[in-house]
Amino acid sequence: MKFDPARAPSCFRAIRFVCAGKFLAVLSTLLCVAMAADAFAEDTIEFLNGSTLQGTVKNIREPDKEIDFELKIGSRLLTRTYAFSKLNSVTVNGDRRELTVMAKKPGTLTRTKDEIQTIIDDAGKTPPDWFESTKLNYPNTLDLDWPLKPPTKGWEQNKNMGQFLWSVVNENPSRWHSGIKLVHHCLTLHKDDKVLLQRDMQRLGSMYFTLLQDYPRAAFWLQKAKPSVSQADGVRLAECYWRLGNRDMALEMLRGKSLALESIKLLGDMHEVDGAITVTKAFSRTNADNEAYLLAGDALRQAGQLDQAVTYYQKVVDADNFRNKEYKDRIQARARDSIEAISLYDKADVSKVADGKYSGNSIGYNGRLDVEVTVANGRIQAVRITAHLEKQFYAALTDTPANIISTQSIQNIDATSGATITSQAIVNATARALAKGAK
Repeated sequence: MKFDPARAPSCFRAIRFVCAGKFLAVLSTLLCVAMAADAFAEDTIEFLNGSTLQGTVKNIREPDKEIDFELKIGSRLLTRTYAFSKLNSVTVNGDRRELTVMAKKPGTLTRTKDEIQTIIDDAGKTPPDWFESTKLNYPNTLDLDWPLKPPTKGWEQNKNMGQFLWSVVNENPSRWHSGIKLVHHCLTLHKDDKVLLQRDMQRLGSMYFTLLQDYPRAAFWLQKAKPSVSQADGVRLAECYWRLGNRDMALEMLRGKSLALESIKLLGDMHEVDGAITVTKAFSRTNADNEAYLLAGDALRQAGQLDQAVTYYQKVVDADNFRNKEYKDRIQARARDSIEAISLYDKADVSKVADGKYSGNSIGYNGRLDVEVTVANGRIQAVRITAHLEKQFYAALTDTPANIISTQSIQNIDATSGATITSQAIVNATARALAKGAK
């Protein structure tokens, strides 16, 4: 059957898998026994990059090759779904099982252009494992016509589709799947309107990218929408290519063009620091100069060029061209926190920190973010977010602490795509916390 993007939801059909290994059956049995014995046991999942998360394995779905994992963020319990393909192992009640062979980190995995395109096409023609079981969930007042220029003014999130996706879906991980399914539904409704259909596909690709880090499906829909790299979604498509294993495909998109602000982070992550600084200089003549300086500081910090990073952070501290005082206070606080974190690198070296629990804070996107760091036996055992005001945090609140624990360091931490500010705030707060325990 030929795949029709305009009728994607009606094309999706449940896919059944046959268990390929005896260990899956053993693992499922183990989970049932463990949950019956101790519903509050701390389980662990280990990602391909070696980072780990602690919480509770709620369900191992063999046919779907997925694990539902519950973890606590502050006072909230969140359940996230992880594909076996993203995990190295799962530990239930102290019993560890390998799920896949350890893979290389982004940027070191290498695939040909044809291999990348095959992965993207296969993913786009296949529904996510959660799709059929997810119900559409939206208010009956929502305008599913979703015009490019809504007739309403002000904030009406139960009527305006864009506002509904931003405030209701993005800010609530439990609604990410239903929100993505809603946009798939809009593809069907708008199948005869090429302009709306292109917008729907671009939004769908962006959601798969930022919410789920499902890079193959994100690339599939972004390819169909064909966003320019002068837009954030065009840069996201380039990042998909890099994360899937083809650096040249990403750089080909980013060379010799007018690039979106988000390209500074991507170029920094790819260790193309000169390119990141070139883009930053282009934004220095715009009203987005301070955001560019922060991203340039992050790129240089990631590359270990700390003095240069401080120079760019200091540009923000010294600036006076801000749209309002609240924005000025927040962005300058982020820059100061980053400068302080760099100055604390030596003290925050876990080998120099006494065992114990330490707290720290930093300024995120919406305000103060607090962490509690546990050091035991000379190792970072836990990084717990105890309070925050973030809304568009995507996966940063789970992925960034896991990366810090994995690397046993606050340096060279890969910021979560779409949530750079939140990731950096967690790193800065962790630096402050660890420094308090310096011997």
